[in-house]
Amino acid sequence: MKSRALFAVLAIGAIAGVVWLLLRPPAAPSEDSSVKGGDRQEVTLKFTYWGSVEEKNAIENALSRFSEAYPWIKVEATQLPNSDFNTKMLSLSASNDEPDISYMTTELGEVFARNHKFVNLLDFLERDPELKKEDFLDYLWYYSSPDFAWGISTAAESFGLFYRRDLLGQAGVSPPPAKAEEAWTWEQFVEAAQKLTLDRNGRNAADPLFDSNHIVRYGVMFETWVEPLNNFIFSNGGEWISPDGRQFTLNSPQTAEAIQKLADLTNVYHVAPSPYASKQLPSLNVALQAGLTAMIIDGQWINLDLGKAKTDYDIGVLPKLKKSVTVGLSGATVIYQSSKHPEEAWLLYKWLSDPNKAIELYADGLWMPVFKQWYTDPALIDRWVNANPAAHPPGFKDAMMRQLLENGIPSVGYYLHNQKEIYPEVTAGLLPVLQGEKSAQEALDDIAEQVGKYFSQ
Repeated sequence: MKSRALFAVLAIGAIAGVVWLLLRPPAAPSEDSSVKGGDRQEVTLKFTYWGSVEEKNAIENALSRFSEAYPWIKVEATQLPNSDFNTKMLSLSASNDEPDISYMTTELGEVFARNHKFVNLLDFLERDPELKKEDFLDYLWYYSSPDFAWGISTAAESFGLFYRRDLLGQAGVSPPPAKAEEAWTWEQFVEAAQKLTLDRNGRNAADPLFDSNHIVRYGVMFETWVEPLNNFIFSNGGEWISPDGRQFTLNSPQTAEAIQKLADLTNVYHVAPSPYASKQLPSLNVALQAGLTAMIIDGQWINLDLGKAKTDYDIGVLPKLKKSVTVGLSGATVIYQSSKHPEEAWLLYKWLSDPNKAIELYADGLWMPVFKQWYTDPALIDRWVNANPAAHPPGFKDAMMRQLLENGIPSVGYYLHNQKEIYPEVTAGLLPVLQGEKSAQEALDDIAEQVGKYFSQ
């Protein structure tokens, strides 16, 4: 459900332009237009989400079965483009036409939560006879205060190193390990990426005659929104903020070293495209399928597309700097204060989050469960992992399931304040580094100066 992420950057500008519209309280809900249906009153839920074509198909199948189980609940589902999601949701909120339940990006969710747009999901959980908080993975909640959760992760998600088995075999490169304790060092990763990068004459990037101006296959590709970068920032001991949340610490030497190593993949070793060159290439999973890259750093949601395409791929843990980690992340699911049917909206969230009810969302590779038992009970693991090896290749259990449970670090989106202001500064400030025009330390110091006003010193 990628995030996911990159569209967050594209839509940030729209947030700043119209966020003033959110400062007034939600309008009173319009008169109920539901009709009687049998012994129950028929209700209509509006559900808004993002995602790929394959995600749309998976969601529609799950919603169809939801309506069979709850025939008095009609779901009007709207899929929005990733890049336009924040802009559209701002518009819907400004015109008092919010859905009942939706996906939500972290930076817009923080803005909406400050303006009391969401209900407290802990209230639903407290009175739910089937669920308790301890059933969930620990990091999944979005809080505005310790007793108010404005959102919960739609799914569990994490990052890994996806690779084409056939391309590594042709280059004589051993596959990246799936277990954290065997993770590639950064030097091993760079060496592998060099062997896998080819110019138009068939020379790899370790060859002295390699032509870096005419690359036909990259060794690795990755996106440059904050969470892919955080995998390596956290791996090297960097942090965004101090433990008390009062200082911005992204300009630490540990973070600068991690960012510089990522930039060097493009500007020193020529094994990854620059941000500008990436704009001329397809999405990561399509680039991997097409052989335009041999490896990609991406989230587990691409298992859906890779599995459907019958790609010859597997997954390793990410290369490590000081320690092997993966970022645990997800967009949120939220229920709006303006909803006339919050109880039914909670039923829909429970349905989509329960692999028993929507197994294809998990077995087909789109999501990982939010409930702990689906990672530890062999019978349940069989139902969503072993049931579809095309979307869960051999490395999946160690590189994604086990890695998230044992070495997962929560996304910065769960705790960073003023995201809509800070994210654009960080993304724009790091671009010259990734393009080879500025050192990481210099850029991070400049960023820290720009965003320091959002922190108490």
